Amino acid sequence: MIAERDAFRPVKLTVVIPCYNEEQTLEACVRRVLGIRDALLGLEILVVDDCSRDHSRDIAQGLAQAHPEVRVLHHEVNRGKGAALRTGFREATGDYVAVQDADLEYDPQELRTLLGPLLGDDADVVFGSRFLGSGPHRVLYFWHSVGNSFLTLLSNMFTDLNLTDIETCYKVFRREVLQSLDLSENRFGIEPELVAKVAHRGLRLYEMGISYHGRTYEEGKKVAVRDGFRALYCIFHYNAHKLPPPMQLAIYLFIGGSAALANLTTFVALLALGASVTASTVAAFVLAAAFNYVLCILLLFRHRARWSSATELGIYGVVVGGGALDLGLTTSFVAVGLRPWLAKAAASAIGFVFNFLGRRLWVFPEPKHRPPNSGP
Repeated sequence: MIAERDAFRPVKLTVVIPCYNEEQTLEACVRRVLGIRDALLGLEILVVDDCSRDHSRDIAQGLAQAHPEVRVLHHEVNRGKGAALRTGFREATGDYVAVQDADLEYDPQELRTLLGPLLGDDADVVFGSRFLGSGPHRVLYFWHSVGNSFLTLLSNMFTDLNLTDIETCYKVFRREVLQSLDLSENRFGIEPELVAKVAHRGLRLYEMGISYHGRTYEEGKKVAVRDGFRALYCIFHYNAHKLPPPMQLAIYLFIGGSAALANLTTFVALLALGASVTASTVAAFVLAAAFNYVLCILLLFRHRARWSSATELGIYGVVVGGGALDLGLTTSFVAVGLRPWLAKAAASAIGFVFNFLGRRLWVFPEPKHRPPNSGP
């Protein structure tokens, strides 16, 4: 608790409130946050108005005039919750930074409890879980809970954490730790992105139970089905490059298979349009290589090849051209007595592994490992 910390040193908590069309609840939310102040806990409240179309911005500015703790930041175009949070994180000056939605689903008094492990120097980050503890929890959408459980499970598999709620709003950070994270998501994908980058940095992460007073879509809830798919993509995009090689190989099996299907489909389509076999083969191969590259960037590797040097272009060409080994290997295996179908299967397997290793080690090499807290 606040009063139990060492030497009773006063601290400042920055509370970032992303806001989009929340005129019904914003003032009450800010006043509840102001209510957690005391002699040992100072506040900085950053309301980030994401180009609201109602009176949210006017309400926020009125609160800022009445309370010196409140500051209003504004986006000229609507960019999403993640963008609003990144704006607030960048402007934060407190010792610690917390996220507070403007919709009254979360009780600001519980931020004081979440600060405990941070103030005791046990944690760098504390998440408030809606599925731990005995606080009140409004009963709402079954399929939302199924989706959240699935995303949390998948995220845990990729990050090797045992969280219970990755989509929670309540996340509290040491400011210097938060501002060292290189964040990029604009909408609700910011949640799995934050979890991934906290995990990869080896930060000390705690999770504590909180209450939850969820609202319905009629009451203004904004998360949509597309945000669930984006979260799924973000789990792959921000974690897969850190997985052990066998798991990466399994993902590349999907990528390679998709590229092979694109190759075959393009080849058949071009033939049907009257192109020659040679032209169809070359065009389909080039398209499949490009498709493979895009999928690697989207789902598996984070480094983007710069294409700024003949060396790098040559490396990619050698790796892609490794598929040409298939003919030579197949012929060699048949020559030593293997049945043709077995020779072809063996050559394909070798070519697939060569393709994967070539991309992982040479085309998309990971930067050298940096120790925790060494910057983004």
